[in-house]
Amino acid sequence: MDEGEFLRDALTRLGLWTEPFVPGYERLIGGVASDIWRVDLPAGPVCIKRALPKLRVATDWRAPVARNAFEVAWMQTARAIEPDSAPRIVAHDAEAGLFVMPYLPPDRYRLWKLELRDGRVEVSFASEVGRRLGHIHAATAGDPTVAARFRTDAIFHAIRIEPYLEATAARHPDLRDALYEVAQRTMAHKLALVHGDVSPKNILAGPDGPVFLDAECAWYGDPVFDIAFCLNHMLLKCLWTPSASAGFLACFDAMAASWLQEVDWEPPAGAERRAATLLPGLFLGRVDGRSPVEYLQTESNRDRV
Repeated sequence: MDEGEFLRDALTRLGLWTEPFVPGYERLIGGVASDIWRVDLPAGPVCIKRALPKLRVATDWRAPVARNAFEVAWMQTARAIEPDSAPRIVAHDAEAGLFVMPYLPPDRYRLWKLELRDGRVEVSFASEVGRRLGHIHAATAGDPTVAARFRTDAIFHAIRIEPYLEATAARHPDLRDALYEVAQRTMAHKLALVHGDVSPKNILAGPDGPVFLDAECAWYGDPVFDIAFCLNHMLLKCLWTPSASAGFLACFDAMAASWLQEVDWEPPAGAERRAATLLPGLFLGRVDGRSPVEYLQTESNRDRV
């Protein structure tokens, strides 16, 4: 079955396509963990996202496709807390590992990663990223229903902890004990709903503020992972676009401060300490883990990390 037939079959099962109309489609670039298509339906364009069992990276990195269902659940949960923080789910086929959401046009929903690459820094936007993220964490903290819905330790370990911390430890024997201690501590904290991939490549600057995408790593665990993961990118961007470093560091401070203001499930100082000790491991993991950032091309930049 070619991809056109696959898409038409999926849309038919979901009740989104009937003959004789033949929808046009386009494969979108950038999917490492999933196939993503834009499909033009009579009611308007949508995106179809299908999880891949093997990620498109240089190393052999596999993950359960069931993560697609947890991504849907994260978006639904997040929208109930912050209505503009995630796309609406149009349809979901759990058995096929795919879902449908509205297509968000890039002229209205700018990819934050590209904004930062080009040195367009809005500190207020970074602050709102931290606030929305912290609000979702606070609203789900200690919620047994949410905790039961996101029992995804195996998935989170496979696509976050092992590739970023444990794989890095294998390349740095002198740091092995420290990295494993951080990994085990992170897995042990069951506090709130975690997105797991809060990165500028997964955040759109929309007309109503930040929109979070790609919640395949959703997990009920330690929310400091989310803020540390995103703050890590503010540091990495200083090496990508050095001329905007001062702005990136201002974003770092604003995002951290607004997130900490939302922390009410524990003393903020404790969360801050865990984030501060996780951050260096994630920083090193983007060079020597399974998913190195593509823009650190020179050996001197990698050595600086």
